[in-house]
Amino acid sequence: MKTTVIKMGGASVLRNELLDTLWTSVARLAETGRVVVVHGGGVLATEIAGQLGHTPRMVHGRRITTDTDLKIVQWSLRGELNGRLVASAIRHGIKAVGLSGADGPFMHVTKRPPWNVDGETIDFGWVGDIVSVDTTLLDILLDLGYVPVIAPLGIDHTGQLYNVNADTVSCAVAEALQADEYLLVTEIGGIRRNTADPDSHVSSFSAELRSRGVQEGWITDGMRVKIDVGFAALNAGIPNVFIVSPEGIRDPSTGTRIMH
Repeated sequence: MKTTVIKMGGASVLRNELLDTLWTSVARLAETGRVVVVHGGGVLATEIAGQLGHTPRMVHGRRITTDTDLKIVQWSLRGELNGRLVASAIRHGIKAVGLSGADGPFMHVTKRPPWNVDGETIDFGWVGDIVSVDTTLLDILLDLGYVPVIAPLGIDHTGQLYNVNADTVSCAVAEALQADEYLLVTEIGGIRRNTADPDSHVSSFSAELRSRGVQEGWITDGMRVKIDVGFAALNAGIPNVFIVSPEGIRDPSTGTRIMH
């Protein structure tokens, strides 16, 4: 059976009209294949942080996770958002199960060492780098016809929880499951040279174009992370990697294909 791993973008998962389209597409895929959904939720985490008077710091699209941020991520992603997504999927007839990488556990991580970013040493706090993914639990659920809905948290050998970038989580899960298809879902449904201009859509994206886009400034922050994990998935042997809209899950060719 075909295995598809889908990463839902943080903004799109908060809009019910997009969720309806997304789950309808997922339900169709799940009729004949194995489907795993990984969700972000940085928008909600930032919103809740603001309500608490806390301003998270982002570095190149990645969140620095202090003690406070880690609590907020657990409340928002593994708590409110994951539960809401599972309920929404069930309304669309999907046998959904909410998980995080700490369940099982299936995602083992280690604390990210400091990075040098633009000459500054950055300690990302409670951010985890993935060490391994154990697919035993996922395989059991998939073989029974369930759709795992995964919040991006990992755990280390001491039981410490970590925030993990959702794009990175989805890529690691796709690689571990040897997925046939890896879809990164965004609201605009692909890569554009100008975000506001649909006519600037790029149908296929190469490493050469990535370098040019970074230099010219139209590939930045979160999109840069998505593109990088897309190439990582290709290098891991996943044959079909696309950035798509919720509608594009059914026909990924409408999005942007990441290609060597």
